[in-house]
Amino acid sequence: MKYKVAEDSRPALTLLLIATAVSIGLWLISKYLFTSVSYLVYPLQLFATFIHEGSHVLATVLTGNSVQSLTVSPDTSGVVWSETSGWFSQLLISSAGYLGTTAFGTLLLVWMRYNFSSRNALYFSSGFIALMTLVFGLLMPIFNILSVKVTAGSVIFTVLSGAVLAAGLFALARFGEIKWVNFGLAFLAVQCLLNALFSLVDLFFISATTDAHSDAVNMANSTGIPSLVWVFIWIGISIAMISVGLRLYAVSQKSNNHELPFED
Repeated sequence: MKYKVAEDSRPALTLLLIATAVSIGLWLISKYLFTSVSYLVYPLQLFATFIHEGSHVLATVLTGNSVQSLTVSPDTSGVVWSETSGWFSQLLISSAGYLGTTAFGTLLLVWMRYNFSSRNALYFSSGFIALMTLVFGLLMPIFNILSVKVTAGSVIFTVLSGAVLAAGLFALARFGEIKWVNFGLAFLAVQCLLNALFSLVDLFFISATTDAHSDAVNMANSTGIPSLVWVFIWIGISIAMISVGLRLYAVSQKSNNHELPFED
């Protein structure tokens, strides 16, 4: 059966494809040709890290557990130290990082597709980064200074990078022309989705070849199920979420038929 993208979704889909092409192009150039280009996407990688670690924080709080600190490192890795109770809480918290980043990117796609305010989405993203930075990047390490396992340098970098990201997103939403606001939001969505998938691929090789600590190792320790199995589960769920998001992105708003998101 042949499908075509709904007519009214084509402008938004074009914007998404441009953002995807630019993202992949920058990634390939920075990785294989000019490493200096990586500085252009560095803030976006940090943004995805904040979303990843922030998802761990939200899962921890929602399961009734406490967060001691959230830190982001210059190499774009991140760590959330928390106290958990029970295997089910550990399952949700450890899964939240990769799946939360994918879900965030997918929700941005749906938000854009239904023509909600791109400025409001950027305001929300700015506020989320600011909240994670202030409460869990700064205040919680101070409150848990005697037990927290982070250095002063990591706290300082987390606060500075979080403040710059939050301010940049706010400035784009407040002062940017709407075409750049829309493109910026599409770019963030693509970065979250690509970062989640690339990170899961990296996690697969790490889990297959080393014993390094990771979210998958946490899951293995809590459930007895091998870490590689959890990596495949997360990849499968992420692909499913992205597939649903892309289908919703292409659904015709003029049609009352909600069974298929594509027109014949």
